Amino acid sequence: MNVQPPIQHKFIALPGSTQRDAAVDNIGRRPSLAVGKKPNAMRGHLVAFIGEFLGTFMFLFFAFAAANVALQGCKDCGLGAMPTIGELLYISLAFGFSLAVNAWVFFRISGGLFNPAVTLGLMLIGCLTYLRAAVVLVAQIVGAIAASAVVKGLFPSRLYTETSLSPETSIVRGLFIEMFMTALLVFTIFMLAAEKHRATFIAPIGIGLALFVAHLAGARFTGAGMNPARSLGPSVVNGHFERYHWIYWIGPLLGALLAVLAYRVIKALEYETYGAADQDADRVAVANNSAAAQLYDTNYATAPTPAGVAQTPMTQTTQAQVVQPQAVQPQVVQTQPTPTTQQAPTTQQTVVVPKQTV
Repeated sequence: MNVQPPIQHKFIALPGSTQRDAAVDNIGRRPSLAVGKKPNAMRGHLVAFIGEFLGTFMFLFFAFAAANVALQGCKDCGLGAMPTIGELLYISLAFGFSLAVNAWVFFRISGGLFNPAVTLGLMLIGCLTYLRAAVVLVAQIVGAIAASAVVKGLFPSRLYTETSLSPETSIVRGLFIEMFMTALLVFTIFMLAAEKHRATFIAPIGIGLALFVAHLAGARFTGAGMNPARSLGPSVVNGHFERYHWIYWIGPLLGALLAVLAYRVIKALEYETYGAADQDADRVAVANNSAAAQLYDTNYATAPTPAGVAQTPMTQTTQAQVVQPQAVQPQVVQTQPTPTTQQAPTTQQTVVVPKQTV
């Protein structure tokens, strides 16, 4: 993700407490015709805004379009009527795959967040500055509204993607369902994308699967918002707000706080020292923790190897035996030539040095 690492030694990142506010904004250094003369900080915010707007738009455009296809024959869906299990599965797959693809495309540009709740969580653990979080938050809301409007204008039906509670789901239940679903999504992002390891580059797959699983569990009861921008867009375009629309904001924000709490607890317990190094064999995975880094260096150090011999890393389970050459003392062999009457006897020394073997 194009965000800075989480801060250490602080439970919550406050304004001005991030590690490198200036460095995180220096995304583009190469001059361009359009914005080459703008300061790096301004250029960084502009890139983040454009990336989050486009990413949110593409994610929700394809997810909403697929949901409309699934709900084409349901006249009251989105207004309290219940879709079938097949329709729910289709919608869940659409949202999960759309998030995975677009997060993979845009995570190097703006982080691929697309969700104000995710933005809040990353801001609180120090991956985003407060100013950058405000910039991408605006982009996410505008992108969600734009995607909803385009889907409604392109497809010959009403927009069926409003989030609403099922008749048997109370407001309190809906609030907590949204909270726990969002907590799963945000915590997945923390562990797969914010925490760096060998599998970070495929984090979008796990993030998309997290959204898919959450949809399977909660879409029937709350519509599976988990994203205030996703819930806001269709309501604005359709001009219809449920009286309990606030749960699609408070629930995801509470879920982000719950994910932050869980993340800080396991970080305080130094989870890296209990198997993370063995799983990844990656120094980057424990670079932010001194105790884990020391453990890694002890277990994964490389023995000194003579020149010309390939180095073999040693682990706890399998240690490659590196044979060091023995220091061999030269052996001196004295030969006595046969004395003759014409040549005085002399002594010649021949030095024989055995070859070093590894």
